[in-house]
Amino acid sequence: MKVSQRGAIPRFIVMEVMKAAAEREAAGESVLHMEVGQPSTRAPQGVVDAAKQALDDDLLGYTLTMGFDGLRARIAQHYQDFYGLVVPEERICVTTGSSAAFLLTFLAAFDPGDKVAILRPGYPCYRNIMGALDIEAVEIPVGPESRFQPTLKMLEAAGGAELDGLLIASPANPTGSMLREDELKQILDYCRENQIRYISDEIYHGITYGDEVASAAAFDDNAVIINSFSKYFSMTGWRLGWMVLPEDMLQPVERLASNLFISAPSLAQHAAIAAFDCREELDGNVTRYARNRELLLAELPKVGLDKFGPADGAFYIYADVRKFTNDALDFCARMLEQTGIAATPGNDFDPVDGGSFVRFSFAGSTEDIAEACKRLGPFLQGCE
Repeated sequence: MKVSQRGAIPRFIVMEVMKAAAEREAAGESVLHMEVGQPSTRAPQGVVDAAKQALDDDLLGYTLTMGFDGLRARIAQHYQDFYGLVVPEERICVTTGSSAAFLLTFLAAFDPGDKVAILRPGYPCYRNIMGALDIEAVEIPVGPESRFQPTLKMLEAAGGAELDGLLIASPANPTGSMLREDELKQILDYCRENQIRYISDEIYHGITYGDEVASAAAFDDNAVIINSFSKYFSMTGWRLGWMVLPEDMLQPVERLASNLFISAPSLAQHAAIAAFDCREELDGNVTRYARNRELLLAELPKVGLDKFGPADGAFYIYADVRKFTNDALDFCARMLEQTGIAATPGNDFDPVDGGSFVRFSFAGSTEDIAEACKRLGPFLQGCE
């Protein structure tokens, strides 16, 4: 029987690391979870209370495809409160996590054979979803010399005006790097002049350490903005995200979403309205991430991991491990087996040079991060 080649895309390695870590836990051994980009905190109390109320009120039917009107209005208010921007709620589409938002964007904006530039290292599912859709992912290699973000010269080298799209995350996964406001404006101007569709992954907005991050929504109504309740709002398993769409993509996205998903989960939608009123609790989470970040930035160099991404936002350290290995897959497998530390090999984010890098998530408890620092030293000594 025939099987489509769409499923022959690369594996999502972090999920395999999670599986191996779960098997270790099931065997009664300890695991320090630094592999997955998931807050260790539960959803805000206000969201939990709102979900219980929605269950009591039996608010579990389908919503409109573009989302429950009350939630779309509250997301629009968020742009006014957080960024000082006026975003019409009519341009907002609520999605089943940011994953559905990326799929809908790629389907609505591009045809098979179109070229969309992404950064390397970068979130692997961009490349993999495009591959399943026969969209060509044009990788732009970025490194410490540009703070793991692209320059206009790099865009030109990647094809420039021949590109159909450009996708940039700021803050980025796995490096934590951020585009400065002037850099974002320059790139948006370049895309506008060359008719390149700009897609802005903003799912780590709210989790920054120092400079505030700018939204592409402030500078270009033709950009596609993608955000999520998973990271700052600590609602990963609720599978809820949103898009701010340009006018010309509203109808295509609605048609696609209605056929593919009908609507995002109604319980999560009704509960998520309360998330915007839980800023004190959520900012407390970010304060903990900041402590964890400072701990790793201080302790990792002591054990020989002294080269890593900027970590200006999100909750990751993307560490260069070439001093110890060029096989991050084996390195992470041995580290889990010998120390109980679960981390993600850079191969997931960079199929060319990722074997020399490991991503450590610091979204867990400070106690776990401190314990991981203690266990890393002896392990790395054994790798020299």
